[in-house]
Amino acid sequence: MFSESSVADAARTLASAYRHWEKRRAGAGTTRDSRSAPLRALTVAISREAGTHGTDVSEEVGRRLNWQVYDHQLLEVVAKDMGVRAKLLESVDEKHMSWLLEMMERACDVPVVSEPAYVYHLARILLALSAHGECVILGRGAAQILHAPTTLRVRLIAPVQDRIAVVCREHGKSLDEAKRFVYTADREHISFVRNHFQKDPAEPHQYDLILNAARFSVTECAELIVHAVNHLQTNRSLP
Repeated sequence: MFSESSVADAARTLASAYRHWEKRRAGAGTTRDSRSAPLRALTVAISREAGTHGTDVSEEVGRRLNWQVYDHQLLEVVAKDMGVRAKLLESVDEKHMSWLLEMMERACDVPVVSEPAYVYHLARILLALSAHGECVILGRGAAQILHAPTTLRVRLIAPVQDRIAVVCREHGKSLDEAKRFVYTADREHISFVRNHFQKDPAEPHQYDLILNAARFSVTECAELIVHAVNHLQTNRSLP
């Protein structure tokens, strides 16, 4: 399903993020009382309807915050590649990983995530990334399973006709092709989250911020998300 180059790209991305985490942890160790609990960094989890510029918005948020962006393809590559997954999970201490697994079980209301097996590993990756924080995660149910107090959960929506027009314009599809793409992508995303995490991604109460991508541009959506991140970092004490 994924090429060797895709896995290599995932490994390089995770290696870069891992160096960032190590540098941040070393710096925190010199400025904080060693007896105090470690600060929990914020994560942005973006859920989106098809045709709402989810990738562009995520990348712009990551660029503005200087945070790593993980899209659905990268997360799937990581979940399927044992070496990359092991390195990431090993960077989370045992006590913290126990907390992560407890959060995952609470979020899903089941002892383990449903088959196929890679979904379980994917959930572990999402939780490990969130444990380190300072990242933007697009799709794959991240907004549904990550710990709410340390996650800014964003949903990108737009009227279906606007989304179909975007797919026609930006992907060169005919009207019928664009309709099939939008409806199929929406149905598959909802099915994935419902089947594996027992949540409905269309339920508005799961989100902190819902943005109409037909009303706001990619830049404006990113600005609003970054403003929300800054607000939370300034005004809330993350557990």
